[in-house]
Amino acid sequence: MTTTTHNRAVFVDRDGTMIEDVGYLDRLDRLKLFPYTVDAIRLLNRGGFKVVVVTSQAGVANGIVTEEFLVQAHDAIARKVAGGGGQIDGFYYCPHLPTAAVEKYRTECECRKPKPGMIHSAARDLSLDIGRSFVVGDRWRDIEMGQAAGAVGILVETGYGKTEASRRPDSVKPVPVVANLIEATSWILRHQ
Repeated sequence: MTTTTHNRAVFVDRDGTMIEDVGYLDRLDRLKLFPYTVDAIRLLNRGGFKVVVVTSQAGVANGIVTEEFLVQAHDAIARKVAGGGGQIDGFYYCPHLPTAAVEKYRTECECRKPKPGMIHSAARDLSLDIGRSFVVGDRWRDIEMGQAAGAVGILVETGYGKTEASRRPDSVKPVPVVANLIEATSWILRHQ
């Protein structure tokens, strides 16, 4: 008889949470991790969490960047994190938009935030226990995605977070609001 391990995870938004939000990231030389990102991921790993990046990428839908470039960017992020002793266990992205310029991405999907499709896919692929997991992001749609999936959300004030924090939609349950990813990590490790 085999037993399945259900791991806890932290689902982390990419732009504005882990890396500087530069609009559409279309060149690797514009990719800048926040100074605490690697430390945060390493601490989460040491705390027993898988770390999964979840990101909506309308730039693909609109023909600004390719999926091949996204893979290159995510490989670059993973290498930087690994260089500091951390590990990202998966990258999940949504390339779709109902109004996409590129026809093959023009669809109403289940993976575009605030829908929980990316979390559900990662949970299946990585045997994750969503109910014991967290979502960290700088937009309410990140938090909504987490709440829809059954994870605990934390809003960071980097990226769009400071503006978003003052405008919580009624449909989103109150969540902790912290300065950045390293403070979210500290909160998670204290409240796990």
